[in-house]
Amino acid sequence: MAWGPIIPAHMSGLLSHRAGRLFSLAGALLFGVALAICGWRWSGAMGAPSAGPLLRPVLLNLALFTLFAGHHSLFARTPLRAVMARRLPPPCERSAFVWVASLLLIAVCMAWQPVPGTAWTFSAPLAWAGRALQGVGIWLTLRGAGAIDVWELAGVRSPRAGGGPVVYSRKGPYGWVRHPIYTGWLLLTFAEPVMTGTRLSFAVISTAYLLVGIPLEERTLRAAGPAYDAYARAVRWRLIPGIY
Repeated sequence: MAWGPIIPAHMSGLLSHRAGRLFSLAGALLFGVALAICGWRWSGAMGAPSAGPLLRPVLLNLALFTLFAGHHSLFARTPLRAVMARRLPPPCERSAFVWVASLLLIAVCMAWQPVPGTAWTFSAPLAWAGRALQGVGIWLTLRGAGAIDVWELAGVRSPRAGGGPVVYSRKGPYGWVRHPIYTGWLLLTFAEPVMTGTRLSFAVISTAYLLVGIPLEERTLRAAGPAYDAYARAVRWRLIPGIY
């Protein structure tokens, strides 16, 4: 960012740092707003029964989520991250990803098409059990995010670079499965007591992306050094203990 010759070099650097910090904090706020909108749409519009054609809204929803997933996967890959690192200041690299991902998630949730039908409706006590499992999913998500640094996840703090070998945490749920945040997502979506067609399409399509994305994500982590291989040997299961 150029501030002009009338501003001393040290002041220009300070202003750039503050602008980058503000950009990162605004991105973290947008990240929280995107998650809130996702929850609001799930509990509201996605939970309303609907009628009409089946194939067209499913295909539209698949296209919507592919747009979000494509950005998420491409920006997580090392070559594109290297390009972004050359073009953006270090504090803004992660935050730029968070900004785009958050805006895309908001767009996906707001434009999600209603799908007819209801897959299942549970009454008590099964409904209580479903809510309890969703509570576990929330805990796994929050605990998992906290273990890997929630501020880095939200783009406020830059990813760790240098300073010795990478050590993957085995604290809490990361000692049970390698992707506990994704496990939390499965519980949050599939333990829903009232599963409308709209909700089911969101749950199935997002989970399909996770199943495709996990091996790609792990390939990138393994390419970065031997630490992830050691972690994977210690924590066998990716998503569901005893199954996958």
